[in-house]
Amino acid sequence: MENKLIILLVIILGAIAVAQLVRIYELSSKLRKNEEHEISNRDNNLNARMMFGFMLLFFAGFIYLMTAYGWTGRGSAASVEGIEMDWLLNLNFVIIIAVFFLTNFLLFYFTWRFVRKPGVPAFYYPHNNKLEMLWTVVPAIVLAVIIILGLQTWSNLSGPSKPEAEKIELFSKQFDWTARYAGADNTLGLYDYKLTLDNNELALLTTSTIDSSLNNMLNGPTGIRSLQKLLNNRDTVYSDSTMQVLRTDLSRKERLYRFLTQMKENHNPKLDASAWDDIIQKDTLYLCKGQEYEIALRAKDVIHSAYFPHFRAQMNTVPGMATRMKFTPNKTTSEMRDEKNDANFNYILMCNKICGGAHYKMKMVVVVLDRPAYKKWMDGKKKATFKDQYFPVAAAPAATSADTTAVDTMN
Repeated sequence: MENKLIILLVIILGAIAVAQLVRIYELSSKLRKNEEHEISNRDNNLNARMMFGFMLLFFAGFIYLMTAYGWTGRGSAASVEGIEMDWLLNLNFVIIIAVFFLTNFLLFYFTWRFVRKPGVPAFYYPHNNKLEMLWTVVPAIVLAVIIILGLQTWSNLSGPSKPEAEKIELFSKQFDWTARYAGADNTLGLYDYKLTLDNNELALLTTSTIDSSLNNMLNGPTGIRSLQKLLNNRDTVYSDSTMQVLRTDLSRKERLYRFLTQMKENHNPKLDASAWDDIIQKDTLYLCKGQEYEIALRAKDVIHSAYFPHFRAQMNTVPGMATRMKFTPNKTTSEMRDEKNDANFNYILMCNKICGGAHYKMKMVVVVLDRPAYKKWMDGKKKATFKDQYFPVAAAPAATSADTTAVDTMN
C-alpha cells in the first residue's frame, strides 16, 4: 500500500513539474517578445532530427519484435490445409508490412527532409493525375490478387472431401464436446432431436431409440400416463395456474408422442446399422496423421464455434443447422512436442464463441497418432460402439396399438 501511495505521489508531482516547466517556457517567450505560435528555426531543426531518429527506433523495435517472437506468433501449422492458409496469410502480411515501412518512411523522411527553411516558401501542390491513378490502380490490383487467392483457398477448404475421408461428428452443448466416429461403415447414423434421452444424448435414430422414446413419453416419471393420473386425481386440489401448466405439458407430450409414432411407422430399420456402429468419444479426440477428416458439427443449445488453432480450422456450430469442416493432420502430437520442445504439449479443440458463464472450460484434448497407433486405438473401440454402450439389449417394447389409439383420443 505504501509503495502504491509513493508511486501515485511521484506521478502527481511529475505532472505538476511538467506544468510548471510549460509555464516557465511561456513566460520566457513573452520576455523575449515571441508569440506562442512562433517557432524558432533551431526548434524546427531539432524536431525534424528527432522525427528521423524516432523513425529509426520505431523500425528497429518492430524488426526486433518480429525476430524475437516469430513472424506472426502462430507457430507452424499442423494440417495440410493449414499450410495453405498460412501461405495466404503470410502473403497478406508481406504486403501489409511493405506498405507499413514505405508509408511510415515517407512520413518521417519528408518531415526531416522538408523542414521549414528561412526565406523558402512552402510549395503548393494540389493535384497530380498520375499520382491519383497510381495510388488507385495499384491498391486495386493488390486487393484483386488477395481476393482471388482467398476465394480459391476458401473453395478448397469448403469443397467436398475425398471419398476416403473419415467422418466424425462433433456435438456441442454448454459446456463440453462429444465426438462421434462413423464406425466401420464410415457412415454417420441419422438423428432427430425428439429422441434425446439420458441414454441417447445425441438423439440417434434407430428402431430401439424410437421405442425407448415412445416408452419414456408414455410411461416415464413425467410421461403422459403420470400427467393423466395427476389431472384425474380427485383427492388433490390444484390451483387454476397449476392445472393450466399440467394440461399444457400433457398436450405438448401428446403431440410429441404422435410425432414419434409417425416416425416409427416411416422408419426404415435397415438404417439402424449406420448408427449402431458409431463410436461415442468424450474428453479426448483421437486423429490419425495423414488422414483427411470430414467433420460434421451440431449444437444442442446455443451457438458455439469449433476451433482447432493448430490445424487452422474453425466453424460455427448452430442449433438447427448442419455445418461442416475438413482438414488433414500432418504432424503427430509426439512430433509437435519435439518441434516445440514441450513434453506437455497437446492439440486442443476450443469453443471460440462466448456461449455462457463456463465458456472458458469448453475444451477437448486432441491427440494425433501415426497410422499403426491410431489403428490400434480404433481396434480397441470395436466393442465400445453406440449399441454396446447404450443399447446392449433391445429397448423396452413400444406402446401397443391400443395405447396409441388412447393417446389419439385423449383430447
